[in-house]
Amino acid sequence: MTGGAAAARARSAGELHVLATTDLHCNLLSHDYYANRPDPAIGLSRVASLIAEARAQAAARGAACILVDNGDGFQGAPLGDVLPQAAGPHPLVRAFQVLQYDAAGLGNHDFDIGLEALAEVAADMPCPLLCSNLRATEPGRALPFAPSAVLERQVPGCPGLPPVRIGLLSVLPPQTLSWCRQALQGQLQASGIVEAAAEQAGQLKAQGCDLVLALAHTGLAPAGGDRSENALGQLAALPDIDALVGGHTHLTLPHPDHPFPKPVVMPGAHGSHLGVIRLALEYAAGGWRAAEGSASLKPVSQPGAAGTAVPLAAEDPVLVQALAEDHARTLARMQEPAGHSPVAMHSFFTFFAPDRGLSLTASAQAAAARVLLRGSAGEGLPLLSAAAPGKFGGRSGPQSYTDIAAGELSARNIADLQVFPNELRVVQVTGAQLRDWLEMSAGLFNRIVPGSSGQRLTDPQRAGHNFDVIFGLSYRVDVTQPPRFSAAGELISPEARRITDLCWQGRPVDPGQRFAVAVNSYRVSGGGRFRMLEEAEVLPLPPIRIRQAIRDYVAGRLPPEPLAEAAYPWQLAPVPETRAVVVTGPGAAEHLQELPDGLAAPRGFNSGGFWELELKL
Repeated sequence: MTGGAAAARARSAGELHVLATTDLHCNLLSHDYYANRPDPAIGLSRVASLIAEARAQAAARGAACILVDNGDGFQGAPLGDVLPQAAGPHPLVRAFQVLQYDAAGLGNHDFDIGLEALAEVAADMPCPLLCSNLRATEPGRALPFAPSAVLERQVPGCPGLPPVRIGLLSVLPPQTLSWCRQALQGQLQASGIVEAAAEQAGQLKAQGCDLVLALAHTGLAPAGGDRSENALGQLAALPDIDALVGGHTHLTLPHPDHPFPKPVVMPGAHGSHLGVIRLALEYAAGGWRAAEGSASLKPVSQPGAAGTAVPLAAEDPVLVQALAEDHARTLARMQEPAGHSPVAMHSFFTFFAPDRGLSLTASAQAAAARVLLRGSAGEGLPLLSAAAPGKFGGRSGPQSYTDIAAGELSARNIADLQVFPNELRVVQVTGAQLRDWLEMSAGLFNRIVPGSSGQRLTDPQRAGHNFDVIFGLSYRVDVTQPPRFSAAGELISPEARRITDLCWQGRPVDPGQRFAVAVNSYRVSGGGRFRMLEEAEVLPLPPIRIRQAIRDYVAGRLPPEPLAEAAYPWQLAPVPETRAVVVTGPGAAEHLQELPDGLAAPRGFNSGGFWELELKL
């Protein structure tokens, strides 16, 4: 068909603007509840101002406009830990009501609370709640979400033409059923991300939808990563999907390093960005279609001096007022006394030096486990405790580090040490499984060339919350060796051994030796793809949250823990004449004197606001 004939068929044109948020983790206000201070780099209250601005721009261009969210919003910050006696809807629901969201997809963490609690909060949602690749195990059971939704929007610049019909689907990692096994108790079944999206998109098009938007709570799989969990690239290739909102991995997309064949946006996390997709619409042959499109991000802040954030958007006063009571209740709860710590705790050096916060968490886990294991078959096993950092900078930014002064502790300090609401588990493992567990953790590090300088010590594609430190052992990590396992837990270097000098009570760990290890429920449920734990026996324990174990320990309600008296379990193996670069938060400057003389030298701030140190290996 010639260009002139195509133009003759096109009766009119218009635009659709899709505004998107994702991975809010209940950061609805611009406040850091762990440090009890304002944080201009986060908060739906700041995104709300960008939403109002984007809506006004859409109206000025004569464009239709919808507002969507892409999951993991109900919990993750203390504001989401709603008290039973709190009146009214969940704070996230209240915020969505104020901002008039049109649809919301579900993320894996939205199922942490279980189906019944999800149904309770969903009852007040002002918009459809969607998930296309989970279904009830029991046929006919009503679920608090739908597989799809259809929105109709009149294109303002095209009077007399029918509205554009927008089909929405939502997919999340099928691993959600494993991660949330305890909360879901076999009530749901999962389909693969790509298969479910392809089927649902085809159905929406068959039902007469002009466009299909995928709310895809999934990211980009790194090299060797799990494409069943992070399938955004595969979804973008599906012909029936016109645009996508990504999530789950807290990236900011679009990005020049990650091109897509159609508009894709991933607006960070914690309310750091608003995603905007603009679709140019053409009405021809009795229907609308997307002629072309673009994706962009609007940040709420930009990096300032010394790791600070300079706000680019003001907090929306209407949303702030709507959440005022929830905010006040949360502040009061975070100030509740919890115990005492004789030492300061911070996570600035967690990837290369002792982390007292990890030590406290591990000791509390072990102390609680010893009590719960009394009289069981696991009581006679050597008890270890595995803990991983929760706040280590990364994609959450240079202010996302634990920093707790010595002295009296409050509830906010406990939440700061254990940002995830995980439960305590105890697994029985062999010495061989234990070594591979540590090898998987050691995959965090880049392979460092001996005699080099300037290489970054850690791999930014590996999540810091998967760096398990196992207390009760002693070992070294040789970063000159290749990683034994990929990020997906696949054995990629069978001969590689980064873990050296692995000992228990001064003696080498035997491959057949058996241990009990206290650890969080996320790891035992498959989080982080530690495949060596899939065959580990989980010892029966009454349910207890790790936060509660820490509170009981620092308050003296649990007995003193022997692991607390042991030396820190690991260190980097020396590499002569070699220096590497580590990134940390600006607050690390206040603690630099804790490191041995000559170990680390400041290099200044990078473009992301992180403070860089040159580390002598």
